[in-house]
Amino acid sequence: MKEIDKFSKITTFIEGLYLIEIINFKDQRGNFTEFYNKKEFENIGLKLDFVQDNYIKSKKGALRGLHLQTEHPQGKLARVIKGIFYDVIVDLREDSKSYGEYYGIILSEEEGKMLYIPEGCAHGLIALSDEAEFMYKTTDYYYPEYATGIIWNDRDLAIDWPLEEYGIKEGEIILSDKDKNLPTLQEYKAND
Repeated sequence: MKEIDKFSKITTFIEGLYLIEIINFKDQRGNFTEFYNKKEFENIGLKLDFVQDNYIKSKKGALRGLHLQTEHPQGKLARVIKGIFYDVIVDLREDSKSYGEYYGIILSEEEGKMLYIPEGCAHGLIALSDEAEFMYKTTDYYYPEYATGIIWNDRDLAIDWPLEEYGIKEGEIILSDKDKNLPTLQEYKAND
């Protein structure tokens, strides 16, 4: 019996950032999905070692990010397990052709797609559904002393957050105090 490829990798314009499609097995009982398999990921060219799993539960309008670590950068394998999120990745690798550019995508539990976010990129997301849950694996541990990021509404990045389409007003966005005070891209560059 021929083995089925459980994952496929779609490239984006940001080098190393991949959209991962998953096979979802459904029958009369419900469904079964394999989110990660080291051997299968190596077969699609992603040789990764994950050390930590993180879980996020958010209500509509909660925005987290844009986060990264300056030391111990983390690669992330991210997926939505309930609801809908808009996910944003900003390339902050100085030697990259897409430095300072962002990639945004709506991810949902229904679609079941994942993102692999390479080390050196900032990551942020906003919950677009009333309840939303998100999980991600990381290639390095969280070190709060190296945690920083870029403010979500940076004018230079001009991220097109899909707020209006999902009935969210800018004044209704829920942010942590830390995320309200993140630097702009220019401030980040100046301190880099």
